[in-house]
Amino acid sequence: MDDHAETEELNEEIQETFIVHNRTYQRYSINNNTYFVPVDEDETIRLRIQHEVLSMTFDRRLIFPPISSLRRILDCGFGTGSWAFQVAWDNPRCEVRGIDISPHHHNPNESVENLYLDVDDLNMPFQFRSNHFDLINSRLVAGGINSSRWPGYLRDIFRCLRGGGWCQMVEIDFNAQSDNGTITDGSALRQWSQTYLHAMEQCKNPRAPRRLGGWLRDAGFTDVDERMIPLPMCGWSDNQREFDIGSANQENVRLLLSSLALYPFTHYLG
Repeated sequence: MDDHAETEELNEEIQETFIVHNRTYQRYSINNNTYFVPVDEDETIRLRIQHEVLSMTFDRRLIFPPISSLRRILDCGFGTGSWAFQVAWDNPRCEVRGIDISPHHHNPNESVENLYLDVDDLNMPFQFRSNHFDLINSRLVAGGINSSRWPGYLRDIFRCLRGGGWCQMVEIDFNAQSDNGTITDGSALRQWSQTYLHAMEQCKNPRAPRRLGGWLRDAGFTDVDERMIPLPMCGWSDNQREFDIGSANQENVRLLLSSLALYPFTHYLG
């Protein structure tokens, strides 16, 4: 199989969009209950802010496993392509491939010769070769993975990794809480969290982030390291690092509350 033609090409429906409550959505994603987040410029801006927040949270580290030589990397759910672009730029001798259901957020000017971005549905079985990638990155895909797909998705990742290869995953547990108890059950953020979980449960598993470790082991992974990292939602902390992250995340949170919730709240909950 050609290394540069390893995904099933989707039809022109991927480019088609429509408007719901003044936000632009991808028709393929909505028709197939794949992903319920807008694909407009406002969401592209939010995704770039979110990428910066995560970069600050991870102290600018893009790759966590101890890999000495990188030849092939797969990025699942590339979004704006920022992570894949930076990794490809930093590793010019490594082939970096990205797949995402929506190509709408990527800036084509952000490209290098060793970066390949394809449109593909993560809910479909992977068409990549077995034992092919040194690293597979999966970041914030829980909103697009169907509930029943998770075991197969992780088995696909395991199969496509070479012996000794690594997978790194990042997901957000949308459960707003506070250390000092100021976010109560009656607070707007807590109500948003509970309503979002209820709406997404119709076809997704919003609690997937808490189960990834067990699912990875079930898929055959060993040396699984799980970490829960608090993500401040505004600049409240006396700790300078946490204050900087929270201040940067505040605008992301403001935009996220509507972009993630608008369609599932109205469609599933009326």
